[in-house]
Parts: sequence; structure tokens; C-alpha cells
Amino acid sequence: MGKAGTGFDRFEHRFAYIPLTVTPVQHMELQERLRNAIQLCDLEEEKKQLASSQSLPPEVSVDTLQFLLFLYIQQLNKVSLRTSLIGEEWPSPRNKSQSPDISVKSNCHNKNWNDYSHQAFVCDHLSDLLELLLDPEQLSASSHSTRSSLVCREAVVALSFLIEGTVSRAGKIYPLHELALWQPLHADSGFSKMSKTFSFFKLEAWLRAHLTVNPFGTSACLTSGKKLAWAHQVEGTTKRAKIACNTHVAPRMHRMVVMSQVHKQTLAKSSDTLVGAHVRIHRCNESFIYLLSPLRSVTIEKCRNSTFVLGPVETVLHLHSCDSVKVIAVCHRLSISSTTSCVFHILTPVRPLILSGNQSITFAPFHTHYPMLEDHMARTGLATVPNYWDNPLVICRESSDSNVFQLLPPCEFYVFIVPFEMEGDTTEIPGGLPPAYQKALSQREQKIHIWQKTVKEARLTKDQRKQFQLLVENKFYEWLVNTGHRQQLDSLVPPAVGSKQAAG
Repeated sequence: MGKAGTGFDRFEHRFAYIPLTVTPVQHMELQERLRNAIQLCDLEEEKKQLASSQSLPPEVSVDTLQFLLFLYIQQLNKVSLRTSLIGEEWPSPRNKSQSPDISVKSNCHNKNWNDYSHQAFVCDHLSDLLELLLDPEQLSASSHSTRSSLVCREAVVALSFLIEGTVSRAGKIYPLHELALWQPLHADSGFSKMSKTFSFFKLEAWLRAHLTVNPFGTSACLTSGKKLAWAHQVEGTTKRAKIACNTHVAPRMHRMVVMSQVHKQTLAKSSDTLVGAHVRIHRCNESFIYLLSPLRSVTIEKCRNSTFVLGPVETVLHLHSCDSVKVIAVCHRLSISSTTSCVFHILTPVRPLILSGNQSITFAPFHTHYPMLEDHMARTGLATVPNYWDNPLVICRESSDSNVFQLLPPCEFYVFIVPFEMEGDTTEIPGGLPPAYQKALSQREQKIHIWQKTVKEARLTKDQRKQFQLLVENKFYEWLVNTGHRQQLDSLVPPAVGSKQAAG
């Protein structure tokens, strides 16, 4: 029996994306049916018909035991007052550093990223996790397990939500319950063929003896993953940057790309390295990042003053603790927490979730395209209708959150141009623009035509045209500097011959 790995990353994303059994093709069928329903003004009736369709799951639900585990595991981020008093968790000048090294085992302060903290948490609370899954009659009067307590098969299946493993380190990955029920391991796991249950005592001892850190998690990716080099790297700004992937060794559902501490960079990639990967972006600032491939999930944490242009995200796009960030994406679901002054240009079939701690959030319609976009949307099961970009759901409304979000005024709306050449058939924004925003663009274009006509009819002399052109260029340069767009343009200058290009 090889060591089992804690499956926190798998757990996180599988829970966040509840319709686990719906394929991308079924998503497309579902959204096509919903589009027809909207046109017929009979959405509720159509949803009932969809629920009974043989081609789609009859219901979408979450297993009760798995949900209990999900709630319990939230304690991972709970700050202990006792440990705070001895300095283990209380914020200090050292851990307020703008660029902590998150790859260090014991000094990683981002618990969501630290697989060593995940393993330690499960080991420390393994008895509680198992007791949580016991049937009531297996508990003592004090609601604790005894040496004779038995764990049912359903409980071990639920625990597979958190833990999986292999028989040999290089072998196939199995859910925990499949390993526990494997004949050669019955004596170790405590499974009884007679009662069809597990001995609580033996199961706990077996798990504790073989549980190890997730070999495909964020920590492992940063420390031993394949390091990626990207084009347009600016000298002197990449010393702290960490960009790595495990796609060369990880199973399909565990593929990951991690980007941390990217500063004043423009990075762009569209390759097999990204396809179907879980992307983690951490502490990037003053950067422009283009990930133009179909992605499994994306998490953006503690980034500021940056723009992210993403390929279609099959499951969840989540932002946490970001400041002045712009995100442009097609995604199945968007959720945001503890963000300030962020702008989201999105296309999504599910209402965006606004969790706690957000301020000055702006939503706007998806406003860009690249040649492979529609092909990538089809691969991830995402369509253009329905689109709930303008109808977010505020989950945690605080007393001061009456204006936690706004819709971008049409007069401030501009389309976004992806500045890279690619092959593909998409030539316009999928689904078009809402009428009010399209009207604002048309009015702006009309003003440009009037301006051009006025200049032409002015019949300026050659010297006057020269002087006028210089004046316009100076004003444009001024505008570039004041808006911060100059950095974006400068970073698009092709790298010198011999510089590193994007790998993978």
C-alpha cells in the first residue's frame, strides 16, 4: 500500500462545481434548451422538462456526508486565539511582506495553498472527521467513538471526497474507498465482509500511517514542478516570480499551473500546458496576463493593479483579497470575496456570487475575442445564452454593503483587443453586446467620423497638419501615461533575440 495523498485541491473544485456528472456536450444541450425557453417565455416549465430528460442527470444534489466534511474542513482557516497569543498565527511584520515565499513548508502563511498545512489538519482532526461520519448508534453517550465502533461503507465513500491514493507511488490514483475495499488491504483497513463495515480503530490507524502530502498540490507544483519561461520578460522584475506546472506528471484531473509574484510583466500563453488545468495565481501586481486556452478552474488571490484575460473556465473562477484588478473571462461560475475596486467583464450562465468583504465591484459585459475562443467555449461546454453577468447574487450582505457592486455605465465602456495573432475562426465578441453598450460604441464611432470629417474640411496647410499631428500625439502620450496604458504597450514590444520564450 502506497501512501495516500490528501485531495484538498480536488475537494475544493469538485464541491464548487456541483453538477459533477454533466459533460461539456450536455452543458451545451442544456444551454440551448434554456435559450429556447427564454425565447418562449416559459423558463420554469422548460427547467422541469430538463430535469426529466434522459440525456441529463435527473437531479443535482450534494451528498449529506460529503457536505458535512466540507463544512468541517472550513476550520482549516480558523485563527486560533491560543496559538495567536504565542505568535504562531498572529499577523507580524514578517508575514506582512508583499512577497512571502509560499514554497517553504513551515513558513507558508497562505493555508489554502499550503499542502503541508492540509495534511497536518487532516492528521490532527482525523478522529473528529471519522466520528462525524459515524451512525448515531456507533457513538458513546459522550458522542465519541469506542474501540468497537464500526464505520459504514457510505462513510468511507464520502471520505473519498477528501482522500485518494495509490498502491504504488507511480501507479494509478484511486478514491479512498476503492483502496479500502481492495481484498489485499482488508486486514489493514479493517473491512469486514460479514458486516460490510470497517473497524473505526483499524481504519483510523491505517489512514494515519499512510497519509502524506498531496503530490499534485500547489506546494509540490512550486517546489518540484516544471518551471515555465515566458516571452516579454523584463530584466530585473522576475527574480521573485514563480511560474510552474505539473502537467507533465499529473493525472488529467490534477493538472495545475501556478503563477506567483509576477511583477510588471505581460505574460501570454495558449498551449496544451494550460488545457484543462487548475490555474492558481497569487500576489501578481502591475501585470497583464493572457491565458488563452480552455481552463478547468482559476483562483486569483492577493493580486493588485493587474489585468487577467482568460480562456473559457469550465468550472469556477474565484477571486479573493484582490485590489484594482480587471478580469475578462467566459466562465461557468464567478465567485468573489474580500476584493476592492475590481472590474469583471464576464459571460456566465450562472449568477455571479458576491461573498463577504467586497467593496466597489463593477460588472460589465464580456467585451473581447480571440480566434480560438468559440472553439474553446465548445470544449468547456459554455454557450452565450443564458448570460447573467449583470445579475449577481449577494450571499453575505453586510450593513455597509448597500452599494457593494455596480454595472459599468455604457458611456465608460470600450471593447478590449487581444494583441496577439492566432489561428481560428472567431472574429467577433460571442453573443454580441447588450443594446445599451452597443449604442454607446456606435455613438463614439460616429463622433470619431465627425472629427475626421472636420479635420479634413479644415484644409490645413502642410505645416499646420504637422503641428496638429504633433499636438494630438502629445495629448495621446499624456493620456497613455496618466491611465497606465503606456506600461501595457511597452511590455508588448517583442523580446530581443536570444531572450527566453514561452515554454510548453
